[in-house]
Amino acid sequence: MRFFIEISYKGSSYHGWQIQPNANTIQGEINDALTTILKNKIDVVGAGRTDTGVHATQMFAHFDFKDNLEIQELILKLNGFLPEDIVIHNIYKVSHTAHARFDAISRTYDYHIIQKKDPFIKHAYFLYQDINIDAMNQASQYLLGQHDFTSFAKVNSETHTNNCEIMKAIWSRKEKQIIFTIKANRFLRNMVRAIVGTLLEIGKEKMSPDILKQIIYNKNRNSAGPSVPACGLFLKNIDYPKDIFNE
Repeated sequence: MRFFIEISYKGSSYHGWQIQPNANTIQGEINDALTTILKNKIDVVGAGRTDTGVHATQMFAHFDFKDNLEIQELILKLNGFLPEDIVIHNIYKVSHTAHARFDAISRTYDYHIIQKKDPFIKHAYFLYQDINIDAMNQASQYLLGQHDFTSFAKVNSETHTNNCEIMKAIWSRKEKQIIFTIKANRFLRNMVRAIVGTLLEIGKEKMSPDILKQIIYNKNRNSAGPSVPACGLFLKNIDYPKDIFNE
């Protein structure tokens, strides 16, 4: 039987989602917890990878188990076993062909910025300069649609294609924070942080908004701006077909 597991985590203490030798990872913690509680070797398959220090308000993964599960009891045990910075929200029984990564329709990320130091907002990028949000929103429109995003990809990434379709890219103010929201069918490694870093160069008026169109066309990482720190990046949610949880 296959199960989807819905997760949130604070990524500050972890070397990203994906399990790796001699490193503390979200996937590793969840594998260990499930294996211990279910007394069977369990390997979860994530909906994607978040890099070192990146957070998730909603992540999904799937795992297989031979028997039915007492869902609420398992959630309670997992949350008691896992560190306080990893939370299990729900577990769903799904079709044996459902796949947390390949069945995802879209993913949405938020990037959080504060411009005044605040001890109660810990997971945001502190940027003291003034930025032109209108200019950044104007530039963001060039991101929409399907493009080759090589200019914003980690160099030498092992991907078959760098084409992604972006459905939403917008800057907004929310209380004390400035938040960039971006939604796409898929993302390349480091892509969001590179896009945010480039848009901030436009917001600081070091580049004009329409330069973003040329940066995309160049397909060269050196054309874009620097990547921003991981501390402000959140995987916000993942969309699936509505019937995937109706098993």
